[in-house]
Amino acid sequence: MSPISQLEKTIEEMVDDHRGILAADESLPTMEKRFKPIGVESTEETRRAWRSLLVTTPGLGEYISGIILFEETLDQKTDEGVPIPEAAARQGIVPGVKVDKGKGPLSGAPGDLVTRGLDGLGERLRTYMEQGARFAKWREVYPVTRHNPTLLGRKANAEVLARYAAVCQELGVVPIVEPEVLMDGDHDIDRCAEVTEQVLHEVFHALHLHKVRFEYMLLKPNMVLPGKECRRAEPEEVAEATLRVLKRVVPAAVPSINFLSGGQGPEEATANLNAINQARGNAPWQLSISYGRALQQPALHAWMGKPENREAAQQALLKRARLNSLARRGGYSSSLESGS
Repeated sequence: MSPISQLEKTIEEMVDDHRGILAADESLPTMEKRFKPIGVESTEETRRAWRSLLVTTPGLGEYISGIILFEETLDQKTDEGVPIPEAAARQGIVPGVKVDKGKGPLSGAPGDLVTRGLDGLGERLRTYMEQGARFAKWREVYPVTRHNPTLLGRKANAEVLARYAAVCQELGVVPIVEPEVLMDGDHDIDRCAEVTEQVLHEVFHALHLHKVRFEYMLLKPNMVLPGKECRRAEPEEVAEATLRVLKRVVPAAVPSINFLSGGQGPEEATANLNAINQARGNAPWQLSISYGRALQQPALHAWMGKPENREAAQQALLKRARLNSLARRGGYSSSLESGS
C-alpha cells in the first residue's frame, strides 16, 4: 500500500461524527504523577496493567477511534497476552504513538520552550509501524506571559512541528500536530485567544512550506481558556472564543480538530466541548477530543491499582467516553453525570 493510501485509510478510520481519541501516552514522570494520588508505584508492570485495562474496556470502540500510546506500550501485552496495539485494533481503535522526546529551553528566547526528538525520527517511525502504530503525535508547548511566546518561539516551534509532520506523511503515518498554549498563569481569555491565533498562524504557514497535506493530518490544539489563576470562563464564552480563532486560521482541508483537555477537569472539558459543538454553525471540520486526564482520571480513582476494581474502572472510562460522544453532537447535559 502506498503512503497516500495508508494515510487515507487511517483518516477514514479515525475521523467520524461521534468518536474521539484517547491520549494514553504519558511519559514516565507524568505517569508517576498520575499514580501517586492513588497510592500506586509507577513501574513497567503497573503501567502495562493500566494501559491493558484501557484498551480492553468492552465497547470502548463505540466512542473512541484512536489511542495514543507511549513508546514502551507498543511492546507490551494485555492481561490476556495480546499485544496492546492489536487489542486496540480489535475494538476498531487505531493505535498511534507519541514520538517527541520532551521539551527544553529555547536558546535566544527566554521563557520559551522547544521539543526535541527530530533526530532519527524516520527510523523510529518505521519501528513503530512494525509494532502496529498508524499515526503519531508531537507536542509543542507555549507558556503565556506578557512577553511569551516570542516571535522566535512561535516560529521555531512551528518549524519543528512541520518537519515532524512531513516525515510522518512521507512514510504513510498520519501526524497529530499538537501546539498547546498552556493554561498556567493569570492571563485572561482574550490573551489566550491572541496567543492561540498567533501560534496556529505560524504552524499552518510552516506546514504549508513543508508541503504537509492538510487532508492527512489532525490538529490537537488547546481550547481558548483563561489561565488557571484568572476567573473561570463559562462554556459559551469558551466556545465563542475558540471558534472565532479556529475559523480565522485553520484551513478547511483539515478533517478533524481534536482538542486537548489541558488541565481542565473531566466535567469541565466535556461541557466546553458540548458548547463548542452547539455553537459550531458551518464549521468545516469535525470538532472532537484527544483527552488524556479528562478521560482517565475517574477510571484511575476507581481502579486504585487493584485487580478487583478493574471492571469499575472500565465502566468509569466508558461513561466519560460516552458523555464526550454526546458532547460531540451538542447533546450533553450535566444532569447526565449522575447516571450510569
